Amino acid sequence: MLDTLFAMDAALILAFTGAGILLNITPGSDVAFSMASGISGGPRAGVAAAAGITLGGLTHVFFAVVGISAALMAVPHAYDIIRYLGAAYLIILAVKTWRAPPELEKARGASRLASALKRGYLTNLLNPKVALFIVAFLPQFTRPEAGPIWQQIFILGLIFNASGLVINSTYGIAAGLAGHRIIRMGGTLNKITSIVFGGLAARLIWE
Repeated sequence: MLDTLFAMDAALILAFTGAGILLNITPGSDVAFSMASGISGGPRAGVAAAAGITLGGLTHVFFAVVGISAALMAVPHAYDIIRYLGAAYLIILAVKTWRAPPELEKARGASRLASALKRGYLTNLLNPKVALFIVAFLPQFTRPEAGPIWQQIFILGLIFNASGLVINSTYGIAAGLAGHRIIRMGGTLNKITSIVFGGLAARLIWE
């Protein structure tokens, strides 16, 4: 695993990390639940919600690693097929994200730590959009020459979920401290994220 990490392109990892941070910052369902939990149960509940969301995300990464590994072994040109399907899905996400209103107003949190952790995990785990996003987003930052694709996806998944944990926890803590007075910039961030999705899709198609 370490050999694969060191063989991966540092610039590509940096680009992935930057894109992942921007996507995690954008107020979607994960951010909304972390904030709502922070408002309901205080900063600790916000962090618990973020931890549950992260565990759900890591579970999706595990499933993606297993599924993509099986596809690469069973289907000719599977790597290219996955990349182009990912590009198509990112274009759809770009359009939907541009049009979507912020989700912060309608979110319901959990006030107890155990409940926030459990609901965060189940909400993320049972969301098929998360699985589709991981399959669409992570593989485009892999390179066959860097080592096994599944190892690269696993490494990128850890990076993405680690940044998500920090960002969602920060939102949850801020919401717990500031309550309903926290500043909402969901609409602007949605537009920025939509542009990122579109750019990533274009990169996949023209690469």
